[in-house]
Amino acid sequence: MEYHEAANYLFDLRRYSPKTGVESTRELLAALGDPHEALTVVQVAGSNGKGSTARMVERVLREAGLDVGLYTSPHLDDIRERVRVDGRKVTKRAVAEFVEAARDHVDARAAENASPTFFETVTALALWEFARQDVDVAVLEVGIGGRHDATSVCDPVAASAVTSVTLEHADVLGDTVEAIAHDKAHVYGERPLVTATEGSVLDVVRAVAADVVTVGDADADPDVTVSYEGRAGLEGAVTIDGPAFRVETHLPLLGTHQATNAGVAAVLARQAGEAVGVDVTEAALARGLRNAHWPGRFEVMDRDPLTILDGAHNPGGLERVAETLAEFDYDELHLVFGAMADKDHPGMVAALPTPDHVYTCRADTGRAESPEALAEAFEVGGAGAVPDGREGDAQPEVHAGGNVTAALDDALAAAGPDDAVLVTGSLYVVAEARRRWSRVQVPKRAPDVETAREVLESADVSAPGVHRMRAKGVHRTLHVRVQPRQAEYLKQELLSLGGECATSAVTDREELRDAVLMGTLAQFKRLVGKLEGQPYGLERLGEEIRRSLGIQYRPERAGYPWDGDRTAVMGILNVTPDSFHDGGEYNTTDLARERAERMVEAGVDILDVGGESTRPGAEVVPVEEEIARVVPVVEAIADLDALVSVDTRKAAVAAAALDAGADILNDVSGLEDPEMRLLAADRDVPVVVMHSIDAPVDPSVEVDYDDVVADTIDALVERVLLAEKAGLDRSQILVDPGLGFGKRAAESFELLDRLDEFAALGCPVLVGHSHKSMFDLVGADPEDRLSATVAATALAAERGADVVRVHDVPENVSAVRVVQAARDPDSV
Repeated sequence: MEYHEAANYLFDLRRYSPKTGVESTRELLAALGDPHEALTVVQVAGSNGKGSTARMVERVLREAGLDVGLYTSPHLDDIRERVRVDGRKVTKRAVAEFVEAARDHVDARAAENASPTFFETVTALALWEFARQDVDVAVLEVGIGGRHDATSVCDPVAASAVTSVTLEHADVLGDTVEAIAHDKAHVYGERPLVTATEGSVLDVVRAVAADVVTVGDADADPDVTVSYEGRAGLEGAVTIDGPAFRVETHLPLLGTHQATNAGVAAVLARQAGEAVGVDVTEAALARGLRNAHWPGRFEVMDRDPLTILDGAHNPGGLERVAETLAEFDYDELHLVFGAMADKDHPGMVAALPTPDHVYTCRADTGRAESPEALAEAFEVGGAGAVPDGREGDAQPEVHAGGNVTAALDDALAAAGPDDAVLVTGSLYVVAEARRRWSRVQVPKRAPDVETAREVLESADVSAPGVHRMRAKGVHRTLHVRVQPRQAEYLKQELLSLGGECATSAVTDREELRDAVLMGTLAQFKRLVGKLEGQPYGLERLGEEIRRSLGIQYRPERAGYPWDGDRTAVMGILNVTPDSFHDGGEYNTTDLARERAERMVEAGVDILDVGGESTRPGAEVVPVEEEIARVVPVVEAIADLDALVSVDTRKAAVAAAALDAGADILNDVSGLEDPEMRLLAADRDVPVVVMHSIDAPVDPSVEVDYDDVVADTIDALVERVLLAEKAGLDRSQILVDPGLGFGKRAAESFELLDRLDEFAALGCPVLVGHSHKSMFDLVGADPEDRLSATVAATALAAERGADVVRVHDVPENVSAVRVVQAARDPDSV
């Protein structure tokens, strides 16, 4: 079975069941061998905050060294986002295998008009995959309620929570908050139920659960006290005091409500650790909570103007948005608002902060309310909550718009640099808006029919489509992921120009559609011209195509070595006793200085100083020792005619190196230290962000990729956004595919071969391949991988690498110059 067939099968399942209960999910899991029975489960229920809390629990447990499965809903762009293991989306291959395993049972029940729903089946997919991956803990976000939710098939659960309760899904759960709380509290499991509820709702929770741990501020006299000290930059300062732990940290998720969620998550994580015999330390809590990024939850995407995305979709959630927005200073508020038809629109409008301008819009889903109806809610309901320090206007200027992209474009165009733009009302709306920053368009090389076939298959084009289109994709080929309406328009227009377009066979109208655009450069130029002035985000899509294919587009240059027309060379200067290639050779300052001088004479552009090895099995070096190794060398070479980079995973080491004269941060962990991106932005220095599964490398960990290049790009998108949101320009964010880090040798070579596809990220690309074990695949002896390294440098330069990181500078500088001469002999 192909992935598109499996995805369509899932999307075609009914969305609602005529009866409540977990029996349908239990029967499906029984047909799959009851995989859930082997899992240690954390279950998180609530009206608001359950997704953020689940993410926090997962991130803390991973920080404690556990393998963790995370199941959440809904998804922003891809159904596979709902099921993650150690942060990685379930593979397309696994989805297809699951549907093959489950289909007979689902079809048999459908014949009796009793098939499981979409949510029940995807819940079974999550539990099935978590069991296959043998996770230590599975963290499950409850869908609706608690007692009858599909996730409650896991009984007992090791830890459980009810974050908050508001009036929602009254037709299913009850028409009072007390009735809803009664349903949600049935997630109670083996350990005390953790909750942030208060008053009569808490009384109901206590009546259902035999033992309860309460979380809240000091005024409520809870078991665990949470203090929110307000905003610190783009993070929230929080202190959590429990009976046996105390944590002071910062959260990437702003607001008092997120601090409370963090308190709930801290207790849950400690309970889950107890269940599997692992001590979840205060350090793991602090770092895990700080790394718990969650897209679309008061996410600050830009600062000029202040641009915020928040998927709050009920009055309670929007009240929290208003409270958090009040922590920022701005002039006028431009509100981009869209909501589903079944929501409490008057209540949502009343809860919102007072806007000066409103742009209503409709998400690309049949469930969305019309912009005109939403505009009427603002005109009738008047102003909402007035943020502190601002004067409210009872009648904002309301624009009844159309699609999300156009509404956001209008708001950003009208907003001044000191204004704020808030996009909210629905995760569907936020998902569409967020693609302005997160979407990538991947240029593909298709020099022959076989390569074109592989490109088409990677976009889940059907087999007949691949056969029909493969011979037509041998000019310029671009893989994009767009809304169905955009895909249809692109296909129509490109065909009219004599080009070709194949689209994914995944047909659900609410899912993004993969499209492979094929044509000559001239046809793409005309296509971009036809997209100018078009609605539904097509004009912006045209600009992205122009940039991806270099059509009349020249990126701004910042004056870095990688901004020129040639590949820059970064020379490795290890001052460690145990590096895999040159350990112990340059671990005195004088020797390191001599080595650096020789590299500069040979033409190096950047000197990369490292004080900790990331070879397989390497020991973690304490911060103080790493600083003692690195800083004297940085000071000794800072006057040479080359930029100095520090190769470290620790922000404290990076700060010391910058103080000593370093110019660039090289982080092989991909910003795992939450201070690293903030340090780079504060010092306004470039940072290398590498895709890695483990650093140091753990050879026992093997990752299953559907497509190692596409999956690596997908993972780097969010890492790049983290650095960009901290304040760095993309010209300062170098991406490194991480050859050898969680990749087999063949996968590392595929990354090298398809390096040009990383241009989709809009960042300079760095490749670190020097003397790596991947060259065993071509028979290179571990003691003599120089020739293989030089050959790979030439290939990387030809494929568009902006920087190569190597040990042997003279030989690799020569390789880079040969490639440059082949392109433009006059430039050498």
